[in-house]
Order: sequence, then C-alpha cells, then structure tokens
Amino acid sequence: MLDLLTLENAVALATLSALEIVLGIDNIVFIAVITNRLPAHIRNTARRLGLGLAMGSRILLLLGIAFIMKLSTPLFTLFDHAITGRDLVLLGGGLFLLAKATFEIHEKLEDPARKDHIQARGKGLVTAMVQIVVLDLVFSLDSVITAVGMARSIEVMIAAIVVAVGVMMLFAGPVSDFVARHPTMQMLAFSFLLLVGVLLVAEGMGKHLDRGYVYFAMAFSLFVEVLNLRMQKARATQPR
Repeated sequence: MLDLLTLENAVALATLSALEIVLGIDNIVFIAVITNRLPAHIRNTARRLGLGLAMGSRILLLLGIAFIMKLSTPLFTLFDHAITGRDLVLLGGGLFLLAKATFEIHEKLEDPARKDHIQARGKGLVTAMVQIVVLDLVFSLDSVITAVGMARSIEVMIAAIVVAVGVMMLFAGPVSDFVARHPTMQMLAFSFLLLVGVLLVAEGMGKHLDRGYVYFAMAFSLFVEVLNLRMQKARATQPR
C-alpha cells in the first residue's frame, strides 16, 4: 500500500484526473439533455445512478484492458482506412449522438409548446440511465487507453476515474438546471452534441481532429450565449 504513495503516482493521479474531467465535459452536456426530459423529482436519481453505473463500467474497462487493447486490431478496410473495434465504437457513438441531437432539435422546432419531460415511469428512468452509461463508455474509451499509457498502477487509474465521476456528479445537476431554465441554452447543448457526434464519426473514419479546437469552440459559444443572457436580463430590469 505504501508503494502507491509515491511522487510518480501522485503526479499520474493529478494528470489523469484532470484528463478525465476535461473529457467529461461531453458527458455533462449529454446528461443535461437526457435528464431534462425526465420529471423533476427523478432527475437527480437518474444522474447519480447513471454516473455511478458509468463509473463502474469504466473500472471494468480498465480491468479488461487486454480486451481494450485488442480493439486496435484492424478488422476490415473501408475507403483505404483499416477499421478497428475502437473505430466501430466511435462510429456507433457518433451516429447515435447525431441522431439524438437531430431528433431533439426537430421536436423543439416543430412543437416548442410540448412538455419537456416524459411521464414518470420506471421505463423513462431506466432508458436515461442506459443512455448515460453507453455514451460514457464511448466518451471514455480513449481516456482509458491513455490512462494505461500514463500510469503503471491500476489503483491510480481507478482513483482518477472516481475523482472525475465525483466532479461530474457535482456539476451535472447545476448544469442541467441551468440548461432547463434557458431554451436557447438547450439549443446550444443540442448543437454541442452534433459537434461531438461529427468529431466521433470523423475519428472513427481515421480522421484525427484535435479536441482542443472543439472544446474551444464550445467554450466560446457558451461565453457568447452567457453574454446574451446577461444583456437580456439587463434590458428586462431597465425602467421603460
């Protein structure tokens, strides 16, 4: 146990935790979209259970790292690109995000007066949890592979995952509530999902895109929208 308390492991833990948290931005946006469709009294439950199961699935990925590394083995060739298991996972996740975001945008535009949540049934809660876990696996696949290359101790990798999921649990609620209160933020969140979906499909086809540019575009769009909201609030409080 004392062998784990080294400077090398401490640095690895801090680095991996930061990496997992940054890559978890996608998850937080997706969780906000999914849970805002649920009745208010079960949203927190869905977020906690979904993220708890997602944490368990990430740890299982680490424990089955031999299987994960096999995902880099080419399966077949498409458009002069050797498709691997990892590529298929990214393609599936990207296409799901594109379909999900398109469906949500369509419903918002075609029927803006509809209720934003489904009925309080167990099926809705289970569906939300399954979607959170599945997309978390897609989002975390690269970070898990990276973690194996950065840290030598499986305990350090698991600790980094626990820290990252804890941060997501802390911020997923406030972010979801903020998105739910502002319709324009909901549309921005759907646009983010479209952007991430395109990114995953591109990576699945062998086109590497620097995620830093994508995160910068998302942060800049969010900054502009926050300024718009503040301007609207200031105008509403001005005497006429």
